[in-house]
Amino acid sequence: MKLADIYYKLQKDINIIEKELEETVRAEHIILSEASTQLLKAGGKRIRPVFVLLAGKFGDYDIHSLKNIAVPLELIHMASLVHDDVIDDAKTRRGKKTVKAQWDNRVAMYTGDYIFAKAQEVSTFYEIPKIHQTLARAMMEMCIGEVEQIRDQYNWNQNFKNYLRRIKRKTALLIAVSCELGAIASNAPETIQKKLYYFGYYVGMSFQITDDVLDFIGTEKQLGKPAGDDLLQGNVTLPALYAMENNKEIKNLIMETLDDPYIDKLDMKKVLEAIKVSGGIEYSLQISDIYLEKALKCLEDLPNIDAKNYLYEIAKYIGRRKF
Repeated sequence: MKLADIYYKLQKDINIIEKELEETVRAEHIILSEASTQLLKAGGKRIRPVFVLLAGKFGDYDIHSLKNIAVPLELIHMASLVHDDVIDDAKTRRGKKTVKAQWDNRVAMYTGDYIFAKAQEVSTFYEIPKIHQTLARAMMEMCIGEVEQIRDQYNWNQNFKNYLRRIKRKTALLIAVSCELGAIASNAPETIQKKLYYFGYYVGMSFQITDDVLDFIGTEKQLGKPAGDDLLQGNVTLPALYAMENNKEIKNLIMETLDDPYIDKLDMKKVLEAIKVSGGIEYSLQISDIYLEKALKCLEDLPNIDAKNYLYEIAKYIGRRKF
C-alpha cells in the first residue's frame, strides 16, 4: 500500500485536524496571526498527527478527542521549526520564505513562543496527568537537543554517541510521544502504549538519519535549500561524521573549507563529493535500516488491525524515502 492510500483512508480525520490547526493559530494580533498562518500554509506531511490517529486505533478511537493531542504535537513541531530557522539564519523552508525572512528574528521568536503556548492550551482538553507530563518532558528534551546542536556547531571532533543523542531529542522523541499519546488518549492498554512509543522512537531515528543523508545527495530544487546546507551551518551529521572518522584527509578538507568565511559553491561541491566517496552515505543508510528494522519488530505483537499495517507501510516509507 502506498503512503497516499493511507492518507486517503484517514483524509476525513486529517481534514478535521487541519481545520483545527487553522483555527488554533489564528491570533488576535495581526502579525502573529499572519506569521503563524504562513507557517501552517507552508505544508508538510502531518506525520505526527497521522501517528496519533493510527495509535488511537488500538484503543477507543474518537477523532474529537484525538484531535486535541494531534494538534498540539503538530504545533510543537511547527514552533520548533520557527526557532530553528532563526538559529540557522534560514531564508527559506520547503522553498518558501521563513517567518524570520518575512518579518525578522524577534517576530519569529515570539511566533514560535505563541505557537508553543497554543499547543499547551489545546492539550488542556485532557484531565490525564500523564499526557501533560509527557508533552512537557518532550518539549524540554527538544530544547536541550537544540542547545546541544548550537554547542556542537563547527565541532569537528564530536562522536557518534553525541549525534544519536541529539537527533533523539530533536526529532525522534516527538514522533515517539505522538504514537504514545495517541494510545494514551484512546485508553489503549499500557503494553501497547509502550510498544508504540518505541516504534515511534526507532522510526524517528531512521527518519532523521535518512533526512541527513538526503541533505548530501539531494539537489537544491529537491531540498528547497542548498545541498549540504546542514554542514554549511556547522551541523555535523552522520555521513560527515563517518567520513571524518575514517579519513583524515577528508576531515582536514572539511575543517579547512568550512572554517573559511569566504567559502564558495565549488569548494562546497568538493566537500560533498569527498563525503559521498567516503562510504558515509552507505554507512548512514545501514544505520537507518537498523533502526527501521527495530521499529517494525515493535509492531509484531500488536493486534492485527488495519492500523498496524498502515504503521508498517509508513515506517518503510520514512526509512527508505528518496524524494
